[in-house]
Amino acid sequence: MTKKLPKELVELIQRDYDNIAGMVVLKDGKMAYESYFHGYAPNDTVHIASVTKSVLSILIGIAIDKGFIASVDQNILDFFPEYTLKKREKTIQKIKLRHLLTMTAPFKFKYEPYTKVYSSDDWTKAVLDLLGGKTLSGDFKYTTVGLQVLSGILANATQTSVLDFATEHLFKPLNIKTPPNVSIHNKEEHFAFLKDRFVKGWVIDPKGVNTAGWGLALNTRDMAKIGQLYLNKGQWQNREIVSEEWVETSTKTHSRWKERHYGYLWWIIDGAENPCFAAIGDGGNIIYVSPEKKTVVAISSRFMPRAKDRIEFIQQRLLPQLEI
Repeated sequence: MTKKLPKELVELIQRDYDNIAGMVVLKDGKMAYESYFHGYAPNDTVHIASVTKSVLSILIGIAIDKGFIASVDQNILDFFPEYTLKKREKTIQKIKLRHLLTMTAPFKFKYEPYTKVYSSDDWTKAVLDLLGGKTLSGDFKYTTVGLQVLSGILANATQTSVLDFATEHLFKPLNIKTPPNVSIHNKEEHFAFLKDRFVKGWVIDPKGVNTAGWGLALNTRDMAKIGQLYLNKGQWQNREIVSEEWVETSTKTHSRWKERHYGYLWWIIDGAENPCFAAIGDGGNIIYVSPEKKTVVAISSRFMPRAKDRIEFIQQRLLPQLEI
């Protein structure tokens, strides 16, 4: 039987984590706790921000499982045969899919060029033009804009739209309602999408290619299902959605940023010693998975700059208080 969060936790959330919209805790594959705030309900979707990246990781894994993509060691330019290389540009020719998945691809920008890319008529090509540079160092460089290349790869490899591929192979099997495509034409519409209280959809570029690093809206239960899928090592109701090999590989450490460990677009929590992993998005959106505790925590949150750390909240307050 699903319970509401204890009164003390609700008070803590209202005081220190006021932008939380919904929270779902699954234990042993069953709904243990579910609570909503600020008038949100189970079917209300929010922009999950960079949690979108982890969804893309799953879709890339499915595409590899099904043979649309050879492996993570395939060169990214294999997917763009019509792309014209710039003169003296050699580094981009060495970049592989794994460099994008582990945030170790080199780019010719210091700060995310949101306006430059999102005002262009082909976001994938605009990012390809920014890939490369002096050397393929393997250094961690977190990017949201840069991941748009992954959507282009997925669309070209499968010869279908990212949304259609996601619907057939991930959303429908998990009974997640397919989001509508949403076009963003300018900075004002971009911010409106980020701040819309009951936002719906998945952002597309002018060519109809969905975003890879942000731009997807899901409800809290949907987020929890994705966490449970990974806790189940890719299985859903006795059906393989994505291979166990991909789940295990994508939630292992492949790169690092300061003290943080990173897999294939999943954060590895507390490094190698602790097998917990998470999909983390701006504003406090998170899918937290603890195989050891057989627990998934999904938290959806309204847009807020510099929201308080959800990992600390989950590990130090939520799970201990729920005695999980």
